[in-house]
Amino acid sequence: MTGRMIQRIAPDALAQLSAGRSTVLVSGTNGKSTTTAMIVAALGGAVATNTTGANMPGGVIEAYSRSRARVAVMEVDELYVPAIGASTLPEIFVALNLSRDQMDRMHEVGSVARRWSGYLDGSEVHVIANATDPNIVAAVGTRSATWVDPGWAWRQDSVVCPRCTEVLMWESARWSCVCGLRQPVADYTVEGDVVHTLHGGSLRLELSLPGAVNLGNAAFAIAVAQRRGVDSDLAARRISAIDDVEGRYGTIQVGGRTARTLLAKNPAGWASLLPMLADDDVLIVSINADEVDGLDTSWLWDVPFEELAGRTVGAHGVHRSDVALRLEVAGALPVVDADIHRLAGRLPQGPCVIAATYGSFETLRGRR
Repeated sequence: MTGRMIQRIAPDALAQLSAGRSTVLVSGTNGKSTTTAMIVAALGGAVATNTTGANMPGGVIEAYSRSRARVAVMEVDELYVPAIGASTLPEIFVALNLSRDQMDRMHEVGSVARRWSGYLDGSEVHVIANATDPNIVAAVGTRSATWVDPGWAWRQDSVVCPRCTEVLMWESARWSCVCGLRQPVADYTVEGDVVHTLHGGSLRLELSLPGAVNLGNAAFAIAVAQRRGVDSDLAARRISAIDDVEGRYGTIQVGGRTARTLLAKNPAGWASLLPMLADDDVLIVSINADEVDGLDTSWLWDVPFEELAGRTVGAHGVHRSDVALRLEVAGALPVVDADIHRLAGRLPQGPCVIAATYGSFETLRGRR
């Protein structure tokens, strides 16, 4: 609210507040908040940042207004990258990924990539970008960039070339197109828990956050830190201390048991989340119909819930019936309940994990 009020009083507030600061902008469909937190930790010292995930102009303005730090790291909603970038004149832009999100509130992937391309064409910002995502590579174009291979395997939004629409060719986990667009050679690569860095260096990460996806997020953070002159070993140690990001990976009490909370809002996010589950984890899927969640639940059918076949899974939230149907078709055994505490009590014993979209996540964390 404060940021929006400031913007009304001073339409050029973002340019004024960011002037004279070294700014890093972070954007992508998934991983913005976690990667931003990792970059802040890796850099050390005083950093202005929007820790609450308020990543539209009002939230970014408020984050700048609350800190006088000379360095700023801001996560930015994908659609606002051109506007916020033009106002803040960032030193570094981190381009994580572009994939489908709820179509009733988010533009088609190619449209977002073209917006980014238009912004980057007129900017002198240094880009640290995902080499494995054809949409990102097309947006960056021919400009010099630092390329990261984060080890992510989501391909469903990269079937055709974003430049010429021919079907992309994949060979040995690398992609190329007959038009000449191809996967760049990465400056940073993730192999297992090791990040290979510039000039032949390598780091073994011992993250407190779970999942291979966070090793990829850490690679971007280390690339930013090195770009800004921070020792990579020091950056890695600082990143490894992070064990929670605004409730993601935190815990709450439901139905007399402790549950770990995870945020998942689209097919790519769910595809990275499901491998985090241990064999004995009991999962609750909570999907709401808030504006931030999207009103269209058709994306549930693109989530590989087949990985849960044979497991008992809780279905919660406004769209619990849609979730239950999708789980049943996938071969899982859904248990449906509108009351999260009652639902937790009806599920088998074992470590409990709640995976939720934004609206449901915020409600469960007591913030709505």
